[in-house]
Amino acid sequence: MFAMQYAHRLPADYDLQIIRQRAAERGPLWDTTPGLLFKAFVLQEAGRHGATGNVYGSVYLWADPAAAVRFIASERFDSVIRSFGRPPIETWLPAQALRGPARQALTLYRDEQTVAVDPANLAGDLERNHAIAAQPDTVAVWTVLDLHGWRRVRFTLSAAEPDTRAAQQVYHVLHLAAPGLAALG
Repeated sequence: MFAMQYAHRLPADYDLQIIRQRAAERGPLWDTTPGLLFKAFVLQEAGRHGATGNVYGSVYLWADPAAAVRFIASERFDSVIRSFGRPPIETWLPAQALRGPARQALTLYRDEQTVAVDPANLAGDLERNHAIAAQPDTVAVWTVLDLHGWRRVRFTLSAAEPDTRAAQQVYHVLHLAAPGLAALG
């Protein structure tokens, strides 16, 4: 597996309806992408759910790392560059990915923590994923490792409305393309 995310900061006065329309038009094109477990088209809107600015992004979990490379070298990614410029892409080594019982994602949470070099800490994080995956509103939960910054990043796709009480980033899911979701354990 291979995980990645890129995001585009948008001006405060940017018409976010353009982004919603883009996701509605382009999202279904990803629904049958080979090698992709899922792609979430996500949005943070200034002043909503703790967001300090407008951010449009894409979060991917690939079953096949070679499929991610093909995407980066494709017309699809060239379209991203033409529209928003070349974004920095965060990439991670997935440690675990689990499917939950829900199917329609409304919210994506991103929670980051510094990783101690203790395998027991990671084991505890992965055990927590099982509890999250068992919740009725969870679509998927996956934990990735940033080996450059020694961080653990947990993503949770949820069918519930955003809960901003926890210290994590919250995104609205505009479209979830999930051709490989059923393959998750």
